[in-house]
Amino acid sequence: MNNNRFLQFFRKSSSDRLELLAMLGFLALCLAFFSVVAPRFLSPGIFRSMAYQLPELGLLTLAMFVPIISGGLNLAVTYSANICGLAAAFLVKGFLMSAGWASVPAALVVGLGVGAGVGVLVGAMVAYVGAHPILVTLGAMIFLRGLGELLTRGGDISGMPEAFNFIGHGSILGIPVPMLIFLGAAGILLYIMQYTKEGFSIYMSGSNPEAAKYSGINVNKTLMLVYGLSGAISGLAGILMLARFNSVRVGHGDSYLLITVLACFLAGANPFGGFGRVLPLVVGLMSLQVVASGMNLLGASQHLSTAIWGGFLLLVMVLRSPFLNKN
Repeated sequence: MNNNRFLQFFRKSSSDRLELLAMLGFLALCLAFFSVVAPRFLSPGIFRSMAYQLPELGLLTLAMFVPIISGGLNLAVTYSANICGLAAAFLVKGFLMSAGWASVPAALVVGLGVGAGVGVLVGAMVAYVGAHPILVTLGAMIFLRGLGELLTRGGDISGMPEAFNFIGHGSILGIPVPMLIFLGAAGILLYIMQYTKEGFSIYMSGSNPEAAKYSGINVNKTLMLVYGLSGAISGLAGILMLARFNSVRVGHGDSYLLITVLACFLAGANPFGGFGRVLPLVVGLMSLQVVASGMNLLGASQHLSTAIWGGFLLLVMVLRSPFLNKN
């Protein structure tokens, strides 16, 4: 029995290392290609620009990653981010415009709290009502969009205090603050998913819910945790978008939705749940950003970049099809 467990652990660890190496190889290949076809690509300004652009998509992808590992999906990540940004903006504009730096932690608490609250409600419906995650999160997406349009009357809220400008556009030791926020969130999520019993429960619930129940895992509680965590990360993305653009409106970032799913699957997350790691996901996101920035530098259409991303996903699915068929 112990030998079997050791072999399973060894195979799983080897698979994780292989996935990470594959993503690092893909990133190196993208960097090498664009450094040849676009000589200006390796300039510090291009990398700095990528470091400012990646975090929004990165946080939304982390918010999508956790439900996918649990065997579900969260189609409401972008509109959750919008609502969280709106809630924070309402608070700051109404009560904290003269508070300076104190407005930032207050906005962060409100954004994370609203996001987590929305996520827990979604998780409760998935867990206790038994509705499919796609249907529940689709309904949540439509509801949040309508609520946001009602509150803003189709407009936006802008004009945040100067402190938000540093969060969205500042840097520390030459590293853009948005990138530090994204890397910090990714590090915390990596710890939760790989080194805590909650993370183990999420993987088990996604891999085999019935076996997880027999193992003493409260699957319903785990699902609420999954969507609560997803909502909180979406809230962080909403605060970052508010700081980056000095405004918030319903619908901002909705083009990211399918790309977040693409990034998760590209980095090895199993569409049926139970498998996927944070570190390959972060490297995969960097690769997608390199492709987007490289194509933009070449003057190519953004739609062509999207088509190339989709082509990568199809190729990965073909290459991994034997493994998927075994599950």
